[in-house]
Amino acid sequence: MDDHTPSLHPARPVLEAPDIMRVLTRIAHEIVERAKGADDVVLLGIPTRGVFLARRLAAKLQEITGSTIPVGSLDITMYRDDLRLGPARALAHTEIPADGIDGRLVVLVDDVLYSGRTIRAALDALGDIGRPRAVQLAVLVDRGHRELPIRADYVGKNLPTSQRETVKVQLTEEDGHDGVLLGTRAPASDAASGATSEAAPGAGRTAGARPGTAPAG
Repeated sequence: MDDHTPSLHPARPVLEAPDIMRVLTRIAHEIVERAKGADDVVLLGIPTRGVFLARRLAAKLQEITGSTIPVGSLDITMYRDDLRLGPARALAHTEIPADGIDGRLVVLVDDVLYSGRTIRAALDALGDIGRPRAVQLAVLVDRGHRELPIRADYVGKNLPTSQRETVKVQLTEEDGHDGVLLGTRAPASDAASGATSEAAPGAGRTAGARPGTAPAG
């Protein structure tokens, strides 16, 4: 989950549009190689930007295999472990392909992997929908700082970060252009003095947070 928190320091690009295109192509090839084809693969994106990435991966897989790859979305809002800690959250959209997920290889797709709590919630949500034969995880960026024993099977870019740094993923479908930016949060003391203030998580996608949620990751 990327980070739209305002910072005192200009964010610098770590991936640009051509880089994102290349890493998605690579991930698609890795999925085909690991799955020995893509006959039973289903892609489920985690809203919001994970859904757009899943659709792009599905298109790449179709280019490689010549087959249409089922793609959908999986809302994890009601499965979050911080649900009771913040204000009410708007539900996103869950869309499961017509043939379902039973006995299929489900690849969850998200933009940033952080603490792992969002993926834990996604696994819980998935368990209420069906019983896939296996579940894998593809992320555009892995920024570390895991709080749960979860790792990605497919990673576009491993990006070591500090807790003060922010990772902001921008996609054309949502933001008008593609890119990944690395920034630095303003120190808490500066925010308290009025020099800057940390935006409410609803202001954008925070690494570890959905729109309108507290950080989880």
